[in-house]
Amino acid sequence: MPYQCPLCHQPLSQQDKTWKCANNHQFDEAKEGYVNLMPVHHKSSKNPGDNKEMMQARRAFLEAGHYDPLRAKVVEKLATLLPEEAEQLLDIGCGEGYYTSGIADGLTQNHTHSPSLTVHGLDISKVAVRYAAKRYKQCHFCVASSHRLPFADQSLDGVIRIYAPCKPEELKRTIRPAGILVTVTPAARHLYQLKELIYNDVRLHDMTPETLDGFSLIDDTQLHYTLTLSGAEATALMQMTPFAWKTSEAVWQQLADSETFDCEADFAIRVYHRNEDDAPECLSKSQPET
Repeated sequence: MPYQCPLCHQPLSQQDKTWKCANNHQFDEAKEGYVNLMPVHHKSSKNPGDNKEMMQARRAFLEAGHYDPLRAKVVEKLATLLPEEAEQLLDIGCGEGYYTSGIADGLTQNHTHSPSLTVHGLDISKVAVRYAAKRYKQCHFCVASSHRLPFADQSLDGVIRIYAPCKPEELKRTIRPAGILVTVTPAARHLYQLKELIYNDVRLHDMTPETLDGFSLIDDTQLHYTLTLSGAEATALMQMTPFAWKTSEAVWQQLADSETFDCEADFAIRVYHRNEDDAPECLSKSQPET
């Protein structure tokens, strides 16, 4: 396992339930099986990331299957484009493990990759990671910052980044040449109907692909479909969004009272190839899917 000390960046080795580096920095493994690699002085608050209520709302929504098409599409891209000999795959911003576990299971069922492939999940929220590690034993989870990944240089064959922030230089540092990065971002009309409840002038999401130094965009897919939600599910979805803080009490009540609420899901799924020094740049553009 390619964990790196978050304090001195030396390799960590596991001794029983403790991870230790050559400088004797130690990190205990929790009883659920995850390791906390977030030093106290690196935290911006006592408990950064999603709290228990936010995590439970997201978990309820995801487990109802509404984002299953997105998870399946990410698995499809990985099964096709992740190097067959890949051994280390990281899901940044893994939350409670919905995508991480689905990716691990999907790649195992497809039999497309090495049986030694290890799938990692990383999140800043200890509440979410604790739940993920307790439930999904086929994956390895850690609490850590995505701005300084606790992984060695060129130690990852692939990274998944679903709505999660990460410094581009960290992706370039940790992903091996010929490895891949899969990103998911909102496409133009994502959650348009929810936004209509909050904003007078709804702006469409920018569809311009991200440019990343050291990477070439090799696949660009749009996934669009309609969500039909109950009032409780629509409320949970709103709680998952960044604009929940701007939602009025009247809108919360309107959602809760809805028998059904139709809302568009619209995702941009992009795959980037980590260039070798002389790797040519290329792009295959696939058509939007409905």
